[in-house]
Amino acid sequence: METRDFNMSQWRGETIGSVNEQSSAEEKFQNQTLRPILRLQNDLFVAVFSNHISKHKNDFYSLTVDKKLQFIENAIQKDIKFRNALKGMVIGLFTLDEYALYIQNSSSLNKRMMNMLMERLKSQVQLFDVVLNN
Repeated sequence: METRDFNMSQWRGETIGSVNEQSSAEEKFQNQTLRPILRLQNDLFVAVFSNHISKHKNDFYSLTVDKKLQFIENAIQKDIKFRNALKGMVIGLFTLDEYALYIQNSSSLNKRMMNMLMERLKSQVQLFDVVLNN
């Protein structure tokens, strides 16, 4: 598994954000693991969310921007199946060591992961009109 772990780390790229000796373990995990994975998987997350829109609420396009942002929040916070699918897309790119760290504090790390993903999708809300109209 060393080859997989090495390749996974190299493929994801560098740490995003600052990490120093004052950083908490969760903060380090967020910046060294979660942020690079979210960046790497961004196009997939946009496509998956576009599919979620088409399957669950086609009137998304007629909503105001504020309502679209609320829709994104609700989808990630309240749709447990969807949320678990998104978590799986992130966890699947962990190394074994990262997974070992993750399971020690999965509840807090899941919250960080979903909040960052939610903000990422909300900052790209304009893409959802484009993605499905193509």
